[in-house]
Amino acid sequence: MPRRPEERLGVGVGGGDWKRTLVHQNRCVMFLQKKSNHVHHYLVTKQILKSYSLCSLLSVSSHWRHLVGCSRASLLGFSSTRRFAQHPSLAPLLAHLYIGRRAGCAPPPALSLVRAPRTVPRLLASDWCVRRGAERAGRAGWTETRSGRTDGWEFARVRGAPLSMSRLLRAFRRTLLLQTALAGRCRWIAARGLVSSPPTKSSKGGKEIELPAPFTKKWKDNAETVIIGGGCVGVSLAYHLAKAGMKDVVLLEKSELTAGSTWHAAGLTTYFHPGINLKKIHHYSIKLYESLEEETGQAVGFHQPGSIRIATTPTRVDEFHYQMTRTRWNVTPQFMISPEKVQELFPLINIDKVLAALHNPGDGHIDPYSLTMALAAGARFYGAELYFPAAVTGLSPRSDGKWNVETENGAIRANRIVNCAGFWAREVGKMIGLDHPLVPVHHQYVITSTIPEVKALKHELPVLRDLEGSYYLRQERDGLLFGPYEEKEKMMIQESWLTNGVPPGFGKELFESDLDRIMDNVECAMDMVPVLKKADIINIISGPITYTPDILPMVGPHQGVRNYWVAIGFAYGIIHAGGIGKYLSDWIMDGEPDYDLIELDPNRFGKWTTIKYAENKARESYGFNNIVGYPKEERFEGRPTERVSGIYEALKDKASMGFHAGWEQPHWFYKTGDDPGYRPSFRRTNWFEPVGRECEQVMKKVGVFDLTPFGKFSLKGKDSTKLLDRLIANVIPKLGYINISHMITPRGRVYAEVTISHLAEEDFLLVTGSGSELHDLRYIEEEATNGGYEVDIRNVTDEIGVLGVAGPFSRKVLQKLTKVDLNGTAFKFLQCKPLTLADIPLTAMRISYTGELGWELYHKREDTAALYHCIMEAGQEFGIDNFGAYAMNSLRLEKAFRSWGAEN
Repeated sequence: MPRRPEERLGVGVGGGDWKRTLVHQNRCVMFLQKKSNHVHHYLVTKQILKSYSLCSLLSVSSHWRHLVGCSRASLLGFSSTRRFAQHPSLAPLLAHLYIGRRAGCAPPPALSLVRAPRTVPRLLASDWCVRRGAERAGRAGWTETRSGRTDGWEFARVRGAPLSMSRLLRAFRRTLLLQTALAGRCRWIAARGLVSSPPTKSSKGGKEIELPAPFTKKWKDNAETVIIGGGCVGVSLAYHLAKAGMKDVVLLEKSELTAGSTWHAAGLTTYFHPGINLKKIHHYSIKLYESLEEETGQAVGFHQPGSIRIATTPTRVDEFHYQMTRTRWNVTPQFMISPEKVQELFPLINIDKVLAALHNPGDGHIDPYSLTMALAAGARFYGAELYFPAAVTGLSPRSDGKWNVETENGAIRANRIVNCAGFWAREVGKMIGLDHPLVPVHHQYVITSTIPEVKALKHELPVLRDLEGSYYLRQERDGLLFGPYEEKEKMMIQESWLTNGVPPGFGKELFESDLDRIMDNVECAMDMVPVLKKADIINIISGPITYTPDILPMVGPHQGVRNYWVAIGFAYGIIHAGGIGKYLSDWIMDGEPDYDLIELDPNRFGKWTTIKYAENKARESYGFNNIVGYPKEERFEGRPTERVSGIYEALKDKASMGFHAGWEQPHWFYKTGDDPGYRPSFRRTNWFEPVGRECEQVMKKVGVFDLTPFGKFSLKGKDSTKLLDRLIANVIPKLGYINISHMITPRGRVYAEVTISHLAEEDFLLVTGSGSELHDLRYIEEEATNGGYEVDIRNVTDEIGVLGVAGPFSRKVLQKLTKVDLNGTAFKFLQCKPLTLADIPLTAMRISYTGELGWELYHKREDTAALYHCIMEAGQEFGIDNFGAYAMNSLRLEKAFRSWGAEN
């Protein structure tokens, strides 16, 4: 006969009273109480919690926590939406589970969606509750719940004879109706969200018991926008679209809101970002979170004690000075402070190693679950529909640009879809033939028990970021929470997900923790904050977060697929959620966002971005999370890709290579006596003198530069001229000529800068920067489709190589290799001609970004090596030599040639 759960735990009926809260195989929760020599069992299954959505009636203040159906229940330890466990040792002693009020706390507000009075009757209080700090125990699949999240909730049972399943469910519904009535609304509120599956049945003793349907809403057959994924980013987008006035916004979540990475996030918020544009996203998010509770009536648990980034090396101090020059681009508050000020703000720190710090008032942390629920309440209030569980099973593009979205509950026809599916986003992309370069990474953070020194503080500690120790640390109640970013050799990637996909049932599970992997960071933290040495660890959270190759998310419409948008790859989703929701909403509603975020463009990754490359780069990016952010930074994992020009092998040992959209391109060249290699610095470094030498070479003699990484598009067809006239704020160049033009947005802003060559009647070659290749191509294709233009647009970037020859002797060098007259009257500035150079057919354009006399030579990529060697041989008598991107950039600045995206 199977042993009872308490026997499996190794506890019996003797030895005094005790209480335990257990979970079984992540499926159901059981409360055990031993009192008066009798063990009481209280079993609450996921199915019951899911069906009756206790969270729909109560929200939280800063001292409250939800027990939110299966969403909040995950914080009690169970995580999936599978049917509740059948365990041979469990009798059907199912108890009512109520949420009681914590003594001394104000009553929670009622659901803001219906604007009910901010009162809720106090419910029955039990003589036991789940306490923080309970030890883990486990036998035969039973494990004590995670602590620290349920403190203060009281659970009560209806005393008397055991209830049957059907009687219990009826009692649940009656009780919730009564609670709603007492809160000021005499009707059932199904605010948990639409669950559109038919009533489920569970078998007991061979008899089928029908459970009530959990909602009464009608399933929408059509939607303006369908958002796939119910994490904080997806819910934020639903909120912003609905608030902006879009009708028929539908969010589909496969299990429950916050499932995935949101629910276990540490919830950090900061104004800081090493870039410039993303500071705007952070700023908007924080301002939204500050006002969200007032708007929705739901508390979000937002703490704003500020943050401190500490510098313990002179190089880090240089970085902070550099960042202070960039912070004035935005309105975000940021100050450089002394070690003494650091200790004043964070009295528990050891300042022996601290040289300086960056202080951002207003930074802090937020409860990710409460944030998402508040956004969800706002989204519903403004008219959005949130359906879950509603897993997407298929996506089919229609000829009119719309989508058929298939789910287990029915189909929806959508004008556009937005993939916000977190670590499921790669699976969603594969439904339409895309393989998004997303990598699931294990991230751990540690929670301590109460620390007396922390408890004695009068004010909450600011969030601390020790960049050399590579960890963040914040106050968690009367203890501390710290999360490290271990080195790339130690960090862990969930490789099985890359090859086999995410397990179907994975939603709110966690990975096995591994303290050994982060011990170096833990020791650094204990050295910097000594009170950690005597703190007890009560919890280690190890959950999946999603990395892109360059750590930045992918946000916006995707090239090559009409009306398919993404907001995926968020390693820092909580601070990005609010701002990205607003950014995408503006873009969708108005046709363009308020500002450009090309660094987040999902099309920055092309076919060259293999999963192996993405894995290598994600490992590097995670390990470099707190590395010094130098100007002109280069990272070398995963290089080279398949994108190398025909002269890469000839140049790679002579030059410091840079990475541009998968291509390797020389930045500067070594000579005898130079210090070769990558030496980043905030001061003059090893490339300063060599780059000056290359500039002199081009200005006085002649130089050759590999320009193959340029993005290149062929535009042909009877409407080519009409399309270009629509796209650019310039006249169309005459046949045989080129010009530099700007593609404009619907509001007349600059979207991109392109060089247009008019090769033949209705035949154009468009050239753009390497970093905006697919960014620009998507916009051209979109305008051509929307306008019904009859054109053939081809991306020929990988087919065509380009060499630049510039300097006062460039004409003499090239004239030796061709019979075509290259003098100034025969081959004018901004003219393009087909010609043969050293028996190699090509298109020559008289233009040079250096500002010197020069040509760009467009040819078949397989001819690059032969062409290069012919030019170098012909130029020996003129002192020809190579030059790189750094020299070209310096030369174009001297000539006042502007670069799109680089100057104001």
